[in-house]
Amino acid sequence: MQSIYCSIITIGDELLIGQTIDTNSAWIAKRLNEIGIQIKRRVAVGDSKEDILHALNEESIYADIIIITGGLGPTSDDITKPVLCEYFNSQLIENKEVLEHVIRIFTERKRQLLEVNLRQAMLPNNCKVLFNEVGTAPGMWFMKNEKIYISLPGVPFEMQHIITERVLPALQKHFITPQVLHRTIVTSGEGESFIANRLIEFEANLPASIKLAFLPKLGIVKLRLSAIGISDFLMDQWFDELKTILSNILVADYDVEIEQIIFNLLSQNNETLSIAESCTGGRLASVITSIKGSSTVFKGGIIPYSIEAKINVLNVPQQTIENFTAISEETALSMAENCLAKMNSTYAISVTGNLEKQIGETFVWIGLAKQGYSIAKKLHVFYDREKNAVLVTNTALNLLRLFILHKPY
Repeated sequence: MQSIYCSIITIGDELLIGQTIDTNSAWIAKRLNEIGIQIKRRVAVGDSKEDILHALNEESIYADIIIITGGLGPTSDDITKPVLCEYFNSQLIENKEVLEHVIRIFTERKRQLLEVNLRQAMLPNNCKVLFNEVGTAPGMWFMKNEKIYISLPGVPFEMQHIITERVLPALQKHFITPQVLHRTIVTSGEGESFIANRLIEFEANLPASIKLAFLPKLGIVKLRLSAIGISDFLMDQWFDELKTILSNILVADYDVEIEQIIFNLLSQNNETLSIAESCTGGRLASVITSIKGSSTVFKGGIIPYSIEAKINVLNVPQQTIENFTAISEETALSMAENCLAKMNSTYAISVTGNLEKQIGETFVWIGLAKQGYSIAKKLHVFYDREKNAVLVTNTALNLLRLFILHKPY
């Protein structure tokens, strides 16, 4: 079965200067890969007619599908539609359905409708309109020399809506795509290079049709097996071997974030969590509350950033801090135990330490507590403040997972 390739072109000066981060391409690539369409190239260009035209010509050499995002707004710097008219030898005409939709949106939102907003209904006369129920800028579908060109708004939630509701179903009708298989494991406790060293023989023996990818984050490493055109049985055989080799650091055998795992464990057991975090400043609580339904398991968090707050708010004994310092096993244990008592939760986790890279030893203490039992673990950190905060958050959550499951930590 012939492979289908797609190139993604993102448009906007703000992307080139780093003012806006391109998250659209990653989202599109993931969704296309799920239906067996491979991403050939990703290209970013500015708000320049010549650059856009060049990118369209260039990418049509390599890809069967060219997806363009950005430049479809109502302002003068949004030039995608006029450029597409030139490329496809078309002209802008008013689309009645889109015009009625734009008017309805502004009326329902009680916002003033300007002439510039009405221009959203002006579309190339030879495109297929991809209707956008959640915004005013529709998508457009063109055909040229047997290649498909799809132009989408750059606003992420609008682009995602059109891709999901319009583009993916149409592409699946247009192409017969091969089955793409993915298997992902999540690990914690070893770095990427150590894991790679353990997998040298495994990777050498993999069939050519199966690819192994390392997807590292600070404190977490995901590994993905990918293949096209093989059986589930064969893929599962290799996946089981991978899980066996890395069983001691295996967190999950599917693609999931560590905070979701914590939520699932607590929900399944009807248990709750509270957090006392100093150096991470609320990051732990933030990732937990990013999970839908987290209010059912999360009692609350305290950020006793100063020594005074540790003593006066969290009731850490002043003598404990004077004898052992604020960054110590004893302080971390007291923070976790007192948080547990104050919040009346099943589990509590505490973090106290120094995230600033400095000469000498830089470390964080992570405390874990449940009724009648508490422990603390020392974590050495080596990066800048932001990276260390991510590392501590992921490591703390994995320690909590092990604590809940009564596994060695």
